Amino acid sequence: MDMTAVREVSLAVNAAHRFIYLVPESEEEAATLGVTASRPRYFAFRAAALGAVPWQVVLATFYGFSPRSVRQMAGVWDVAPPERWQAARFAAAGRAMRRVGVPLTAEQIAAARSLIDPVVAAADHAGKPLAAANASVALPADPLVALWQQITVLREWRGDAHLVVLADNRLGPCDCNVLQTATGRLPLGLVRTTRQWSDEEWAGATARLVARGWLNADGTVTEAGAAARERIEVETDEHCAALWTPIGAEGARRLASLIAPIDQAFSSAGTYRQLR
Repeated sequence: MDMTAVREVSLAVNAAHRFIYLVPESEEEAATLGVTASRPRYFAFRAAALGAVPWQVVLATFYGFSPRSVRQMAGVWDVAPPERWQAARFAAAGRAMRRVGVPLTAEQIAAARSLIDPVVAAADHAGKPLAAANASVALPADPLVALWQQITVLREWRGDAHLVVLADNRLGPCDCNVLQTATGRLPLGLVRTTRQWSDEEWAGATARLVARGWLNADGTVTEAGAAARERIEVETDEHCAALWTPIGAEGARRLASLIAPIDQAFSSAGTYRQLR
């Protein structure tokens, strides 16, 4: 499998999936269920496919969030069962994609499904809890939202694989966030706000990365640290290579091209300004 194609389609899948956490439709749909706080909403929407699991299971599968962050979802399944959260998530996705005018025709959606469906069907979900959970969800009748759900399965598949690689590289839940922000892959303010690691925990993770030679004493990334972070991405690509064998490099690139308009529409609408 061409590893460049694996990286290309993985980036496209992530980009086409991510809007759901940033659009006002998600906030509105959660409010109809009785939840207005952002943290419980995020965890309930993303974890709904797992069923009514306790927050500790969500913490284990999400990896990079602090316990104090995930604990805020306690009680969301009492407000509404996971099935209603999943339905609300689909409603938010559909409304948002139509608001920004995702320009996929019925023919383009069908072409994308002809590529993505064999990948999802053949995927090995061993050690991939979020991917497996999302693969078990019945696809909605709306063709565009159904395509997005298949995209979600593959986004979570790579995410599950990435956590295995992080653990294998002895990069803990807080440490991986510190390195991610030091390399500029995510904004520091956003990560500190959403992951909610304390100043003491963040400083401890920084000290561990300094001891490994991956960060300088001032918290900036070293050449070795940047190389290590890219190696983790490469190892994740290698883990994911078999996922794409049903359609090969050419099919993976074609899928990336077909779903690109989803991210382009949200980018044009200014959805991702807060990530800059």
